[in-house]
Amino acid sequence: METKKLRKLYFRLSFLVLFATIGSLFGCDDSSDNSTPVTGEKEETPSENNNSGSATKAKYVFLFIGDGMSNAQISAADLFQASIAEQQDEDYINSPNSLTMTTFPATGFATTHDAGTYITDSASAATAMACGYKTLSGVLSMDVSRTTSYKTIAEAAKENGMKVGIITSVSLDHATPASFYAHQPSRNSFYEIGMELASSGFDYFGGGGFCESKYSGENKNQPVCRDAAIAAGYSFVNSRSQFDALSQESGKVLAINSILDSSSALPYELVRDKSEGSSDISLAEYTEKGIELLENESGFFMMVEGGKIDWACHANDAYSSIQDTIAFDNAVAEAVEFYNRYPEETLIVVTGDHECGGLSIGYSGTRYSTYFSRMRNQTMSFDVFDGTYGDLSEVSSLSELYSAIDSAFGFNLSGGGDSDMDLSEYDMEQLQEAFDAQKSGKDSNMTGDEFYDLYGGYRPLSVTLTHILNRKSGLAWTSYSHTGVPVPVFAKGAGAEDFNGYYDNTDICKKMSAAMGLSFIQ
Repeated sequence: METKKLRKLYFRLSFLVLFATIGSLFGCDDSSDNSTPVTGEKEETPSENNNSGSATKAKYVFLFIGDGMSNAQISAADLFQASIAEQQDEDYINSPNSLTMTTFPATGFATTHDAGTYITDSASAATAMACGYKTLSGVLSMDVSRTTSYKTIAEAAKENGMKVGIITSVSLDHATPASFYAHQPSRNSFYEIGMELASSGFDYFGGGGFCESKYSGENKNQPVCRDAAIAAGYSFVNSRSQFDALSQESGKVLAINSILDSSSALPYELVRDKSEGSSDISLAEYTEKGIELLENESGFFMMVEGGKIDWACHANDAYSSIQDTIAFDNAVAEAVEFYNRYPEETLIVVTGDHECGGLSIGYSGTRYSTYFSRMRNQTMSFDVFDGTYGDLSEVSSLSELYSAIDSAFGFNLSGGGDSDMDLSEYDMEQLQEAFDAQKSGKDSNMTGDEFYDLYGGYRPLSVTLTHILNRKSGLAWTSYSHTGVPVPVFAKGAGAEDFNGYYDNTDICKKMSAAMGLSFIQ
């Protein structure tokens, strides 16, 4: 027994001597300092230094916010594209993941309640993501007392030498984009918000215009905020040729689409002019141009909002929402193309601020079936149809609109069309009731609550038409407003792994800030 113990001890000692010899040969080169400092303190690793799971600080950061976008909106757009691909290729297996955002390696969920309600508005939701703090609905980057301003991640990025871009498909003074540069007790202070834009010093604003028609009181006749931005040194462009000519030599840029709707927003993607050389610039093009203008050695922060996803969902117009979600995803694809050039230094985060409309994929009338391709029959967004057929004073009967309705929504009211698009007796009763309600105005036989439940404050005819088309496609709605469900968060790049899990929307700001190495949240 003693002999065996001695042999074991001999082999252990031999191994230690061999290990020490190897270490002396390969581990003590004085020409390279690989030693740990003897300071008594733990040496910081790169990931610990920037408080992120990423070993490299995020130098180029994109935050994409689909306003009103949650799982149902994303899935509807995803499945719509899958259904179209199946029709085009008989060998195609109808599976999702056609959207760029859904292919990101990190996926989480964020709660969206604000400081006063379970169902947030866009101002408080965007404040949470821009500042890392909860506030009340309607408040922009200020605390619940509406007296203290919060610094935004965009402002912190600018202070740290990064360039900053703000892009949106709605007006630039709307709640979501405004939360990144303005500090106002009310999101409706459009003039004050616009003036803060002009004085922000940010490098690039692109997309919609300003809600000048909503300026009130003593500011109603003041110079427009666009002029204030120009006076502050911004190059203002609102044509395709001017936009295409922009370069880094252009300095600070304010690029507003030449084609805007009545709310100073870009047209819905469904009706946007997509012809070659059109002056109607897409959200993806604004994003691509922003990358060109902002790229620099110090990095940049860019917020891109798909704002009209929300507006379409408020009106329960599923196909307009789907098309704007796809347009939003095309903008995400532009960021991914940039990421492919700098994968170690780029972070892309995609999320929504809240869900809108209570959209569901599944309708009782179609049981388990969906018919997404039927939505392709719709050629007009609800607002364009309203602009053409909202005034029924010269229309004596619903039948006079049959041809126009068939053209706009693909129904077979006039006969001779697709039988799948025939309307049932129930559909026709609803359509007639909507026509009568719209023609007579809100002083119809319905009570206020009944009118709202049916039409949500929108034109009865267009809402009823989108409802019928949605149901035929296998989709349904529960609301004309926001809901309180969580929103998905997709992330790719430096620090992306930190966005896995289930957390609050204020943590989106904190996680981005950590990845960027910013310390501005107290």
